[in-house]
Amino acid sequence: MYLIRRILFLSTLLCATGASAEWHYDKQAIMGTEVHLQFWYEDAEKAQVINRAVMDEFRRIDAQLSPYKKNSELTQVNRQAGQKEIAISEELAEILDKSLWYSEKTGGAFDITFATLGSLYNFRTGRQADQKTTDTLLPAVNYRLIKLDRKNLTLEFGDPRTKIDLGGIAKGYAVDRAVAILQEHGVQNASVSAGGDARLLGDKRGKPWLIGIRHPRDKSKNAAVIPLENTAISTSGDYERFFIDDEDHRVHHIFNPATGKPAETDNSDDTADSDKLISVSVIGPAGFDTDPLSTSVFVLGKQEGMALIENLVGFEAIVIDSNHRMFFTKGLHQ
Repeated sequence: MYLIRRILFLSTLLCATGASAEWHYDKQAIMGTEVHLQFWYEDAEKAQVINRAVMDEFRRIDAQLSPYKKNSELTQVNRQAGQKEIAISEELAEILDKSLWYSEKTGGAFDITFATLGSLYNFRTGRQADQKTTDTLLPAVNYRLIKLDRKNLTLEFGDPRTKIDLGGIAKGYAVDRAVAILQEHGVQNASVSAGGDARLLGDKRGKPWLIGIRHPRDKSKNAAVIPLENTAISTSGDYERFFIDDEDHRVHHIFNPATGKPAETDNSDDTADSDKLISVSVIGPAGFDTDPLSTSVFVLGKQEGMALIENLVGFEAIVIDSNHRMFFTKGLHQ
């Protein structure tokens, strides 16, 4: 009888203190996508505080880096940097510095100035820039026009028509920041995702996280399921935001800076050895790197893009070409 009372007492005490080791979940619409959070924590009450801190960080980053919010720092940059040198935050300078590094590394395949033309597209209404506008503005699409003074935290554009968009790197940065907050609170097992970018902290309590790579032409299916732990994965595909134009071409949101247009993915010859890609997933230590790399590989194409990843230590890639064939880097084959 004493044992039963003792068990009941301990059970009541645990409930009163909120100490129940379990998985905690949340999903919220932030940064123009769904942010998913899953983590293991022993104190349910404190888990709510951690959850709120993570989602608040996503909102803070969105408020600073969104091109659609009129008071964001990015919007102010696009409004002023083409006219004069302006002061920017340390955070924005860090993101711009990383973006420019990948621009150099990829020979311009990753270029945040794509927004000069990309901002004229509307994937909900099917609007796109015409050829004359594209030809006129294309010289303003060039990462070398970004004059960043990292030490003094100033920025200026070499062409007043240039605009920038951080859509190819901001979500990867945000999932890394979320994981940093989780680690500060002692969380050891977690999964954070924002659209096509995910960061995994530890494993799933003794087993790997199973991350699905969506089939690029059937959203109800996965093209592959990858067991992962303590890593990041970013996926870029022509199915995320797109419309079909009057000529039956898929117009999507991943731009080729060399043409000022969405990177071509269609291939009319199903038997051809296509270099064009429709889905790219890059695995690596941090989302701040996998995010821009997945965009870069998509633009570069299968041959050059896979070679880029093969030459980077700690990174792997899974790509699907326009003939729906899947390819892996050597490390994943092993």
